[in-house]
Amino acid sequence: MTLVLISADMEGATGTVLPADVTAGTARHERFRRLLTGDVNAAVAGFADAGADEIVVNDAHCGMDNILIEELDPRATLIVGRHKPLGMMEGLGADVDAVAFVGYHTGAGEDGVLAHTYLSHSVLAVRVDGEAADEGRLNALVAAEAGVPVVLVTGDDLTCAAARRYAPGCRTVTVKTAISRHAARCRTPAATGADIRATASAALAEAPRPPAARPVPHVVEVDVDSPYLTERARALAGVTAAGPRTLRFEAADAAEALRRFRALTWVLGGGREADWT
Repeated sequence: MTLVLISADMEGATGTVLPADVTAGTARHERFRRLLTGDVNAAVAGFADAGADEIVVNDAHCGMDNILIEELDPRATLIVGRHKPLGMMEGLGADVDAVAFVGYHTGAGEDGVLAHTYLSHSVLAVRVDGEAADEGRLNALVAAEAGVPVVLVTGDDLTCAAARRYAPGCRTVTVKTAISRHAARCRTPAATGADIRATASAALAEAPRPPAARPVPHVVEVDVDSPYLTERARALAGVTAAGPRTLRFEAADAAEALRRFRALTWVLGGGREADWT
């Protein structure tokens, strides 16, 4: 019995380059929901080609209700909706044999299309144990503690380069080449779909099942864009100020670090001042 989990974000999907492409309620979002679903379907098909018995897709972008279930490959099931205990990694467990990050992107403070870490504003950089950490790295740490390899990552060229550093054994598919934060040279859905399917199949066929990494404590630092956010976030238990615009907390393991970071972003996001001049 082989079970694959696909964590599907949207900024790194085929064709997406503008904020409106990934923002619910816009005409462009409705269009690019279909392209995201196409990328996911290609991964589902590839994993099925390689013999996966069960494929679970976790909608991991923003409100987590972007994938068109009526167009999803019926060989997959979909986790949809917000307030999931593991957020982008919901569905991860001891029974999962491999995980794929589809439609991922680079992190806050980095080059790349629609680069950010959880918030499109406020967060300037995230570090785990002193190393820069985007969403992929955070999620890969959680997967490693469960003994689950990251076998596939899709997104822009810079996202794929980052993935090869935090998950050296994974395969990647570059769906677009970053030009700027809001521009890229994009491949067509027909081309990316074929590539994702073939790469997913090869990735699962050769994926080892590593032993679970021993859970270790982590230190997380988050740079924000204003000292007033530092003061606001210090209301959270265990969160301290390491500088005027740097927050710091410790966690017993990667899963706790992810949960605490998500809570921190809720506080930061809710505290952002309205635009004014």
